[in-house]
Amino acid sequence: MILGIDTSNYTTSVALCDAQGKLIGEKRKILDVRPGERGLRQSEAVFQHVKNLPVLVKALCKEYPLSEKLKAVGVSVQPRPEASSYMPVFRVGQGAAEILAQTHDVPLFSFSHQENHIRSAMVGQVSTRAEWHYPILAVHFSGGTSEIVLVKPNTTGFDCKIVGKTLDLNAGQLVDRIGVALGLKFPAGRELEKMALLARAHHCIIPTRVEKGDFHFAGQENKAKAMLVEGGDAAEVAYGIFASIGRTLSRALEYLCGETKARTVLFSGGVMANSIVRETAVKRLERKADCFFADPCYATDNAVGCTLLAWEAWKGNPRD
Repeated sequence: MILGIDTSNYTTSVALCDAQGKLIGEKRKILDVRPGERGLRQSEAVFQHVKNLPVLVKALCKEYPLSEKLKAVGVSVQPRPEASSYMPVFRVGQGAAEILAQTHDVPLFSFSHQENHIRSAMVGQVSTRAEWHYPILAVHFSGGTSEIVLVKPNTTGFDCKIVGKTLDLNAGQLVDRIGVALGLKFPAGRELEKMALLARAHHCIIPTRVEKGDFHFAGQENKAKAMLVEGGDAAEVAYGIFASIGRTLSRALEYLCGETKARTVLFSGGVMANSIVRETAVKRLERKADCFFADPCYATDNAVGCTLLAWEAWKGNPRD
């Protein structure tokens, strides 16, 4: 079995696949954020990962005993596959993975959180990452990241070049700030979507701002809050926020498809699990690119990508 570990900003995750690359189990725990707060400091997140990870590994091993069956460990050790990319939360998973690999005498494969998301988004689309026609454009919209990357495979993971990015807020930050302003609990994505789906008129049009492949979200926050202060219907404003994210994304992707000649777009991240964002983006892109979305259960933070990337690396050079 191959074990994957991911300790991101807001979720502790572990996952297992068998020697044939079939996912057999996973455990996750979203980090606790106090009511009214809009996030966690790194020190708080690290402390929660330290508490959560042993509990999740124990629960997973109770269902699927590792003992002599562990063949490899995969772990996310940084936000992006770049030398300068660093975030303390990933050191928790990295330390645990190193201990497990050393004590079981199995290979350890390190990846970035970005690569983890890209690979997990492929589940259900292809069996291995080699089956895609590269390059592809990969979208990762969440509370901590809003990027579009040009992706090619490398030896054990992906070569990722950022070609589009937010120039202020992340898409998930925009969603959470509006949700908290409406009295919803952080993270607010799911509850805000439920509210947005109650909208009927869809008359709340929130302008977008895109500069080639880059984009802004701070203006949408200001506009939405002004609408609410002026007595705008909460459901209509919520719908307007998600629709504006979808239009922003599609405008940036239209430009990047032309620049990169990529004709496949892979979407991941918690924001991309939103039905309104997806529908709005695809409607504009349907004749320009083939769009593939991560299964909603793999769109948010998880360790599945690390597990499968480690499996592919181990399969290429197994010890036994």
